[in-house]
Amino acid sequence: MAAWAEPATKAAAATPKREFRGAWIQCVNGQFQGLSTRAMQQNLTHQLDELQKDGVNAIIFQVRAECDALYDSPYEPWSRFLTGTQGKAPNPRWDPLAWMTEQCHKRGMEIHAWLNPYRAKTKGTKDLAPTHIAIKHPERVFTYDGLFILNPGIPANRDYICDIVSDIVSRYDIDGIHIDDYFYPYPTAGCTIPDERQFRQYSNGIRDIADWRRDNVNVFMKQLSERIHSVKPWVKFGVSPFGIYRNRRSASIGSDTNGTQNYDDLYADVLLWVNNGWVDYCVPQIYWQIGHKAADYATLIRWWNQYAAARPLYIGEDVERTVKHPDPSNPAANQMAAKRTLHNQMRNVSGTVLWYSKAVVDDIGKYGTMLRTHYWKYPALQPRMPFIDDKAPGKPKALKPVWTPDGLHLFWTAPKGRKWNDEARKYVVYRFAPHEKPDTSDPSHIVTITDRTFIYLPYTDGTTRYTYLVTALDRMSNESKAAKKKVKL
Repeated sequence: MAAWAEPATKAAAATPKREFRGAWIQCVNGQFQGLSTRAMQQNLTHQLDELQKDGVNAIIFQVRAECDALYDSPYEPWSRFLTGTQGKAPNPRWDPLAWMTEQCHKRGMEIHAWLNPYRAKTKGTKDLAPTHIAIKHPERVFTYDGLFILNPGIPANRDYICDIVSDIVSRYDIDGIHIDDYFYPYPTAGCTIPDERQFRQYSNGIRDIADWRRDNVNVFMKQLSERIHSVKPWVKFGVSPFGIYRNRRSASIGSDTNGTQNYDDLYADVLLWVNNGWVDYCVPQIYWQIGHKAADYATLIRWWNQYAAARPLYIGEDVERTVKHPDPSNPAANQMAAKRTLHNQMRNVSGTVLWYSKAVVDDIGKYGTMLRTHYWKYPALQPRMPFIDDKAPGKPKALKPVWTPDGLHLFWTAPKGRKWNDEARKYVVYRFAPHEKPDTSDPSHIVTITDRTFIYLPYTDGTTRYTYLVTALDRMSNESKAAKKKVKL
């Protein structure tokens, strides 16, 4: 494993004030399987605490891996990745998604519920619960290389997935719905997708089966986006597709790569979704290293930056591979600094999602250390999404320092807000020393981002006057004007 290195340039160490800093917390690796309620909560608490120290501001939490649930679902059985047996409820009973929503918001983080829409059974699952969709409706599922897949060509399956997502959005105070790269299955030699009958039945005049499969996914993506926003307009809809859209040998728009393709192999026309505004953000999984022969990281980040700019673009980053491989320009160091430099050079890249959370928490290759001491040292606000809402809330009112039994605190009052798009949800607190000019564009002065209406003040002897600014954030991270208070500490 290559060593880590200090950022080589100022650009590499730059910290923007707005940046999506996500981490995927997955269940399919079995990290929670069979844990007691208390043990899983302790595990997740530790991960969230460490990720918060590392600057992470969004958690993408896997809640539906194979038409199952890591939440209390009226539609689908409890996941075996939670209790060890599909359909078996946790004991004592608890709802991981509800708990995670509360825990993330308490830390100023967003939470995005992550679902796999079509996969109905992973290879390792042997027994399905009687309430599982593949047991209740086997005609709506096909088998492929040991997997069960909800057939995207059957309209009832699109409705079923949208009903499940609608239920989650309506019952949980989540910030986003996130789906990953599994649409039609990844190609396997000797396996064919058994959907000829559905093609004949539902072709709608489309003559080529590949075009029909893409259309099935396109119709689903538009339908799902509309359903989410009809329930709660502020819930963000994101997708993390495979890292290659098309290879240049397949199309002139393609990247200079040679690998599996979203468009041709998975029937996922990602650019259509982005350009039509059917997704609110896109996170291509560029998991390879700089210099990879078939899928060079530098080539791919530049390609996505050029072609996928119609919606916020974040990069899916493989932590282990980043620290395992040396920087081609500096073989004594791993690739973290070089990748961060590339991020900062890309005009349309406004965030990162880390695969996977525990690799960061375990500080593999000092990745977490580098985040908290350099790249994500200061807090960051979420990127704005003006296509959903661009109006800032009112500013906080009545800032007042108050002594309590626990010490000196700064309290304020929430601004008035009657609707979801003008209601304050969080607050940003900035602090400036006597010689510093207050400037809310500088993230190094952010003390905290909190959902509370007070903060603890570090009182010393009351001889130094500090200026505190407090702004309000709405659900879409639009920031209000600042309220100001000078306090002697």
